[in-house]
Amino acid sequence: MSPQHQFDIDGLAIGSGLFLIAGPCVIESEAHALKMAEAIAGVIGKLNLPWVFKASYDKANRTSLKSLRGPGLQEGLRILKKVRDQVRVPVLTDVHQASDIAPVAGAVDVVQIPAFLCRQTDLLVEAARHARAINIKKGQFVSPWDMRHAVEKVRESGNNNVFLTERGSSFGYNNLVVDMRSLAIMRRFAPVVFDATHSVQLPSAGANSEAVSGGQPEFIPMLSRAAVAAGVDGIFMEVHDNPAQAKSDGANALDLKNLGPVLKELLAIRSALS
Repeated sequence: MSPQHQFDIDGLAIGSGLFLIAGPCVIESEAHALKMAEAIAGVIGKLNLPWVFKASYDKANRTSLKSLRGPGLQEGLRILKKVRDQVRVPVLTDVHQASDIAPVAGAVDVVQIPAFLCRQTDLLVEAARHARAINIKKGQFVSPWDMRHAVEKVRESGNNNVFLTERGSSFGYNNLVVDMRSLAIMRRFAPVVFDATHSVQLPSAGANSEAVSGGQPEFIPMLSRAAVAAGVDGIFMEVHDNPAQAKSDGANALDLKNLGPVLKELLAIRSALS
């Protein structure tokens, strides 16, 4: 990857070393968000691994109208600011409409464009105008080489602090598959993160025909190891202290108790590549 695509967020180098994005899928409460951030920071502190806390204030793409979306813009941003200030960690959250971007960008360090919206020009341009950094998740329906166009929309709108996240590609109905070639292809034009938890998601395939997504979290460690061996710049993991009770994406979340062992394996692989 060209050095010109590397950038820095408050000392966190993107594109020149491995980093982690981790946190619960959605903000379940202020207390839970702080608990998770502090717990992840405790694990990270022993490993000397740069990281970014992730949680959503509004999950606007839930399978069912009855599913929890989160606390909303105003309360969600208040909680994310508190996490950033109290835990002293950069914060990332996703946006689903352009009107949210300015206030979101004022509260977090990285604005994330969801996979289903990676082609939405107005969203990308508005993020470029306001955000310090932008993470664009590759759509399940988009080829890796076509993600260059999303990156160019951001850069040509005046913001070079952009990276991409691979989260699997649609493979028939209610299933995803990861093409590891995409990691190398996208690294030609931007830093690349591998989303190890959404890649094992079974979209809208909950047990007993429930309107939720299923998952295969047992494959998170294996796919993470493969991605680090392939040379990615970062790993994205939704982490929860009780996945069975998580209010969003629990079926494909990594259990907090497994975070340390998984990260140690990833760092060992990264070290072997150096």
